[in-house]
Amino acid sequence: MRLIRTPRIGPVAYLHLVRRFGTAARAIDALPGLAFRGGGPAPRIFPLAAAEAEFERIGALGADILFRGCDGYPALLDQIEAAPPVLIVKGNLSLLDRQAVAIVGARNASGAAVRFARMLAHDLATQGMLVVSGLARGIDTAAHVGSIDAGTAAVIAGGIDIVYPPENAALQADIGEHGLLIAEQPPGTQPHARHFPFRNRIIAGLAMGTVVVEAAPKSGSLITARLATEFGREVMAVPGSPLDPRAQGCNLLIREGATLIQSAADIAEALGPIGGVSVRQPDGYRPGPPADPDADADERARRTILDLLGPVPLPVDELIRQAGIAAPIAQTVLLELELAGRLERHAGGRVSLAA
Repeated sequence: MRLIRTPRIGPVAYLHLVRRFGTAARAIDALPGLAFRGGGPAPRIFPLAAAEAEFERIGALGADILFRGCDGYPALLDQIEAAPPVLIVKGNLSLLDRQAVAIVGARNASGAAVRFARMLAHDLATQGMLVVSGLARGIDTAAHVGSIDAGTAAVIAGGIDIVYPPENAALQADIGEHGLLIAEQPPGTQPHARHFPFRNRIIAGLAMGTVVVEAAPKSGSLITARLATEFGREVMAVPGSPLDPRAQGCNLLIREGATLIQSAADIAEALGPIGGVSVRQPDGYRPGPPADPDADADERARRTILDLLGPVPLPVDELIRQAGIAAPIAQTVLLELELAGRLERHAGGRVSLAA
């Protein structure tokens, strides 16, 4: 928890640190040296007392902690590089063993779309699937209401003890009792705009497929659909009237190749057999023998990468290709720059120099 909560340690940095040093404790010891080689001050390591206090707060809320790399962590979510290092969960953990489908859509949804989302979620849950959504107004709320009796999971943008939106207080409590609440942020964290894209990646990462019921062309629901595509998951959409602006996003997804959905049977056909799913774990994630924390990255590689980086985000794969250096060396240099506060990571595996 100390490593996860340390400033500048995002999900990708955490993943590379654990891969390289084998344990969080060794990674914490190596942070000053890595940041120094990246050209900046070492991040201020999260205090032990603060980590212990967070554990106590989570326990007092009746919640549990799932760390990436440990038993119980959702297998599908573990496949994505930027998966959360820690999840705070409350409710029925056995629901994570089910095949999951995400249902997302507009907050200001039409009455017909709300009714359809509720019916769709009910049908999926009663067939043994887990319905995942984000507890927002509109389609998200309808999806949870339709599936709460048979299997729903709500991913929260803030802390697991923070209710948002306020009118969903009873629903959130009900899901914590009969379904599953999932949060990445520490307890007490109020949801801010920057938290919602992080929440969306969890929704898309947990599910075999994402269904968009109603969405505007530049909505958060389409961000979730785009993330599902990047993760190699199925993207599905419910068609709507071309006269309704709230249907434009779904119609656009279908035009671009998303599967058209009119019933739960269409989703089952797109995803294959309903039931438990066996997935491979990411190669090289599980902690291994520690690398030498004093080994310097090649200085020429560092200069090459710095020359290629700029304020415009560049895919890491493209950066490595243009640099012409080994991927492990490039990843080490990027990690050092990030710990020094000189690198920013963006969606889609892109990086840029910090402003």
